[in-house]
Amino acid sequence: MSTIRIEPLTAAAFAPFGEVLTPRATPDRMINAGRCERHHALATVERGGGEAIISLFRSQAVSLPYDCTLLERHSLGSQAFMPLGDRPWLSVVAPDDDGRPGALRAFLVPAHTGVNLHAGTWHGVLTPLDQPADFLVVDREGPGTNLEEVTIPAVRITA
Repeated sequence: MSTIRIEPLTAAAFAPFGEVLTPRATPDRMINAGRCERHHALATVERGGGEAIISLFRSQAVSLPYDCTLLERHSLGSQAFMPLGDRPWLSVVAPDDDGRPGALRAFLVPAHTGVNLHAGTWHGVLTPLDQPADFLVVDREGPGTNLEEVTIPAVRITA
């Protein structure tokens, strides 16, 4: 079994897989009579001919070390995950390697931070750490096959 260490999440490190969803250092503009910061267009919803939908996902927690054995990807649309709680969580991703997942990377996503995965990015299942968590999810619904799952040899993820 191979082992990987969790990396801190940065926009640069995560860029091959998608965007980090967190407020910018300064808002793009103030709205609502100056009462609300707007951090505009943090990511793009890739729809591939379908519609953008908003869902709530409730996921069971994992503990470290965590053995990752299942990856999936959505080739027709992006998928954004925004936690609704105040706990960090784990994002496991891999580049595509000729139709199969490449080398896995694991990112510790801080509380109040989400990610938007590019269409076609291999990723693990939702992995809140130590406590179940709810996520707001924006992804694609429409014609065509937009889910591919693969079982992989276990990769142990450690802190």
